[in-house]
Amino acid sequence: MARPQPKLNMSNPLQEQIEYYRARAPEYDDWFYRHDRYDQGEAHTRQWRREIQQVRDQLYRITDMGHILELAPGTGIWTAELIQIGKRVSALDASPEMIEINRAKLGSERVDYQLVDLFRYQPARQYDMVFFGFWLSHVPADKLSRFLKVVHAALKPGGRLFLVDSRALDLSKNHTGAANLSADLQRRALKDGREFDIVKIYYDPADLTEILRAHGFDIDVEATENFFIYADGRKRVP
Repeated sequence: MARPQPKLNMSNPLQEQIEYYRARAPEYDDWFYRHDRYDQGEAHTRQWRREIQQVRDQLYRITDMGHILELAPGTGIWTAELIQIGKRVSALDASPEMIEINRAKLGSERVDYQLVDLFRYQPARQYDMVFFGFWLSHVPADKLSRFLKVVHAALKPGGRLFLVDSRALDLSKNHTGAANLSADLQRRALKDGREFDIVKIYYDPADLTEILRAHGFDIDVEATENFFIYADGRKRVP
């Protein structure tokens, strides 16, 4: 058996985060669907699915969207939902491996893919809706304001913003190869033993509501019972 490669020691933590998600692409769906090492028993999986459905139900209250911008679409879990409520989706990700899985899974001509470093992205047009799932928590605190300004610029006046992300978990009870290094940094291990340090910031719903409102969105952040936070709102019209 081959020995795991040592943890990457990159000078740029955001580049290490990109490399992590490139390497994680083949096993990402295991996390979302609670398979393999993420399987914590039948009761856990049922609750997880109930809470995901709560978020999905809120998303499906949105109908007849035109062009949706999805940031960090990953393997297409949410892209598959977005093409049910929008006419077209532009999906931007920094991982070609994620894009390849997404494209193969959906096979939709209504999704166009772009390989983009989201920390360098500047929108060339405005969209009817912006969506990001499990991405905001990976934005460093010192880059959050700029990122939200980009999101604001990417939306038409009155355009829809929807996000979903993780609530803070007790990692001592969550055997998924993750360990907190600080308030905003985690060390993650893949199945093959490789380790990566990534940004992971957990938001209190009230605090995040205040941040988003301060950046021009009429929005409220909600929380499910255990696992997720989510928000559905609009770009404020002056």
